[in-house]
Amino acid sequence: MISPLVIAGGGLAGAAAAALLSRAGVKVTVIEREPGPTDKMCGEFLSVEAQSYIAALGLDLAPLGGHPISRLTLVRQHESVDSPLPFTGLGVSRRVLDEALLDHASRCGATVLRGHRINSLTADDGITLDVDGIGQIRPEILFLSTGKHDLRGLRRNAPVPEDLVGFKMYFRLNIQAEDILHNHIALILFNRGYAGLQLVEGGQTNLCLLADRSRLQEAAGGWPGLLRSLSEEIPYLSRMLSGAEPLREKPLTIYRVPYGFIHRPMKSDPAGIFRLGDQAAVIPSFTGDGMAIALHSAAVAVAAYLKGETAAAYHHRLFRDISGQVGRAGKLYDFASGGATQRALFGLARLWPGSLRIAAALTRVPVQARLHASSNAGALKSYL
Repeated sequence: MISPLVIAGGGLAGAAAAALLSRAGVKVTVIEREPGPTDKMCGEFLSVEAQSYIAALGLDLAPLGGHPISRLTLVRQHESVDSPLPFTGLGVSRRVLDEALLDHASRCGATVLRGHRINSLTADDGITLDVDGIGQIRPEILFLSTGKHDLRGLRRNAPVPEDLVGFKMYFRLNIQAEDILHNHIALILFNRGYAGLQLVEGGQTNLCLLADRSRLQEAAGGWPGLLRSLSEEIPYLSRMLSGAEPLREKPLTIYRVPYGFIHRPMKSDPAGIFRLGDQAAVIPSFTGDGMAIALHSAAVAVAAYLKGETAAAYHHRLFRDISGQVGRAGKLYDFASGGATQRALFGLARLWPGSLRIAAALTRVPVQARLHASSNAGALKSYL
């Protein structure tokens, strides 16, 4: 039996919303396309804000074995700058984290249906979903949390994204490299792109990389050629990956993600559809706060629903909460992308390492937004 409230997607935002709603006594059905645990395109950095939201759900992160991260190493060509972060983050793979959250939502009382792809959505006369293996269903309320994947029939009204290609690969580093990376996240700047390198649970290292497609085309051989080219250009990366064992046959890839997108509520928006996570906003990934935004959107959506507010009211609130944060992150990304401005940014960081702490603080979910979410969602009140 499908409940009147359906959550499309069982990732961070969807599972968090399902847990909160279930704990509030709301019957909810989660439809997740993946039949089991899976890797996802993500830097896998849990900021302190994201950790607070997860703790508020009643999920203990300690058993997941995440790697604590308290310092940032900024790298460019032959130079690097090291700085403490204004908080201690956590490196946890999405394969482990998403599975734990979805299992937690199920234990809270949510009905979780796995291995069912939603083929399309129509909202001309109420909401209709066409779902593999289930057929057509007509929920009264839909929490849309399909991540970076748009549903046919309801695409994001995002600007044309940049011509960027994303890669993600796990490695087992040599002992010396793992020692260097211990408690650090490395943000590596290069011409027409950047990369992040950090440890997650089980001694695995996540390398997430975003490059302009022209850079990929210049490096013969696709992913191997790009990695080889960057290793020649950046001694730090060469040192870290020397003798590293790839833990996947090939990297995850993604193309043309609309970084900087925030859903702006319009009169034409279908009633009863709450956009969560990447369906609501996509912050440039170097900030490490995408997962916190996803979890924040879940908390705000649940608070709005429990108060009887409309989806439009929720979208207006979320836009006010995070538009400044996403805008500042976009400006930082633009500044770090060009050759001359990238050099200037690195020069500032070298002369004043504390500027990296300020940049990190400016790209977090604002404190006032989190306090508002906590004051309107009783399940979160004592944690945020």
